[in-house]
Amino acid sequence: MKKLDFFKNFGQGSHWEKTQFFLTCGKRYGTVIMTEESDSQAIYYSKIPKTLGFPASKNRKGGEKMLFGNKKRLSCTAFVDFEHWYIALERQYGVKPDLKAWKEELSQKYDVDEIAVFGDFSNTGLRGELDKLRNVTHMIFDTKNSSEYYKKDFTDFIMLDYIYQKAMTRKDIDVFVIFTGDGHFSSVVRFIINQCHKKVGIYGITGALSSQLKLAASWHHEIPSDTEIYKNYYKLIAQNFDYLTVHREFGINATPEKIVERISQKHKIEKVEIAKALCQMLDDGYIYKAVVKDETNKKISILKPNWELLARDKLWKH
Repeated sequence: MKKLDFFKNFGQGSHWEKTQFFLTCGKRYGTVIMTEESDSQAIYYSKIPKTLGFPASKNRKGGEKMLFGNKKRLSCTAFVDFEHWYIALERQYGVKPDLKAWKEELSQKYDVDEIAVFGDFSNTGLRGELDKLRNVTHMIFDTKNSSEYYKKDFTDFIMLDYIYQKAMTRKDIDVFVIFTGDGHFSSVVRFIINQCHKKVGIYGITGALSSQLKLAASWHHEIPSDTEIYKNYYKLIAQNFDYLTVHREFGINATPEKIVERISQKHKIEKVEIAKALCQMLDDGYIYKAVVKDETNKKISILKPNWELLARDKLWKH
């Protein structure tokens, strides 16, 4: 792997401009761009720039840009506030981000030019996600500030500067997608829409997305959806049944009340939400009622899992 000056022979153009910005960003903030080869305090670019390919031509009839006879899809570049995504998702729903699935979702609609991820990876939880992130993008910015005068919004500061730079230099990008919940980004959203005349989409965590940011954007999307949320609850419930089976704790610990209490306490989820999920799982056949005797020979009603159905729908893995 070679340093950025390796690309000096590629000439002028968007990739050269990108390289120059990386150098500027690195000198200004001491930002680390992590790659699958190196976590060192240096700026590296791990992949050769993509071939530019054939230029788009105009369709004389419709005047639309065409590529190999097909209508050109809109291009997008994405910026991810990974601290917001990771912390909000784990605290509220007990699950972790899936950048790969999110990129696949974006790719269904846009030609994704780049995904840049920002976060303070000195955080143990965030650092544990690095290998997964590297499998999706090589643009990972560690925003840790070693200054004694630590600023909580240092990630926002670096991310905002990077977005402004992209908006000014990448005229070829059609849509800017920002994953954050912070209202501080409203200004850059308005700038891109009003001054650069581009679309800006916002992704955020359900219940943690600024109303001001929603209003400023061209469109917004909150994740997880209700369906996704309850699917996650189903998985947590299945994991609980698995624990009870392995540790032979079926009995009083498998009553609806105990199941709700245990999962709610462990994952910090409202009891009413887990109770709703249990009821729906009963209706869907994932769990069923059974009567057993406790230690005093008293009959009690418990819940048992339908392992075959849970495995079939990928809610539990043996």
